[in-house]
Formats: sequence, structure tokens, C-alpha cells
Amino acid sequence: MSKENITFRIESDKKLALEAIAKGINRDRSHVLNEAIDAYLEMHQWQIEEIHKGIAEADAGEFASDEEVMATFAMLTNAD
Repeated sequence: MSKENITFRIESDKKLALEAIAKGINRDRSHVLNEAIDAYLEMHQWQIEEIHKGIAEADAGEFASDEEVMATFAMLTNAD
């Protein structure tokens, strides 16, 4: 995979934290930034996919029943 340069501004305290992390794991800043971007992209791509799935289900009329919603709510809030 080809690589490209990108430039952006970062707050000084974040740059110091980034450098400390890189030093702590014996890597350079680029490595740490690439790992962080990979994690960010993975999370947001997953979220977007789930949103699209939910929209498709709603468009198809696939909704949870009132009983299913109440059971899930009770489970999540430990309510009886």
C-alpha cells in the first residue's frame, strides 16, 4: 500500500503525549498516529454500517415489539 504525507495542526500537550507514547513503546510518531487512525476509522466505519443496517431494517418494517423493547430496557436497567 502506498503512503502519503499529511500535515495538520495539533495542540502542544497532545503532541507531547503522542511523543511520550511513541517513546514508551519504542516506535516513532508516525506508527502511533497510524494505529490511532486505524482504530478511529474502524470504529466509525462500523458505526456507519450499523446505521445503514438499521435504516434498511426500518425501511423493511422490521421493528421490535413493545414487549421486546420493554424486556431489553428492563435487562439493561436491571428494572423488574
